[in-house]
Amino acid sequence: MVNEVDTPGWIVGFTDGEGGFSVSFNFKESLNVGVETKPSFAVGQKSSSLASLEKMRNFFGCGHIRYSRGDGTYKFEVRNLDDLVNKIIPFYEKHPLETLKKDDLTLFAEICRSMKQGFHLNEEGILKILEKAYSMNPSGHRKRSLIEFINAVKQKYSQKNK
Repeated sequence: MVNEVDTPGWIVGFTDGEGGFSVSFNFKESLNVGVETKPSFAVGQKSSSLASLEKMRNFFGCGHIRYSRGDGTYKFEVRNLDDLVNKIIPFYEKHPLETLKKDDLTLFAEICRSMKQGFHLNEEGILKILEKAYSMNPSGHRKRSLIEFINAVKQKYSQKNK
């Protein structure tokens, strides 16, 4: 078992290997911008290491653990914007990641903090958020292209201005 003194280093190493920061988007006509923004921090493990995810959840005091059918793993996940801005991001800023994920964290922190200020709810802000999010996780796969979301936002605003 990891000593409590070593817990931050253990969490950083665990995240560097098995975690990630992401921002997903959905079309949502009812929103002013036509696009919903959903930031997430997640760490995945097989069921044999579920206790590690529970330790992380207990350490941060937020998030939940869910099963992911897609890859057959469990995920410790934090999606609540206040928890991301007040707990997750400050932890990783104080205890830096060692891999390229540190670059994703920088963009993720900018996105989450701009969301706290409501920038995801106006045209200029959501377009900046989309561009930053799509530059994160370069090896990741997305269901929709950046241009599809940009076009949806611009179409929504062109309809408003008619």
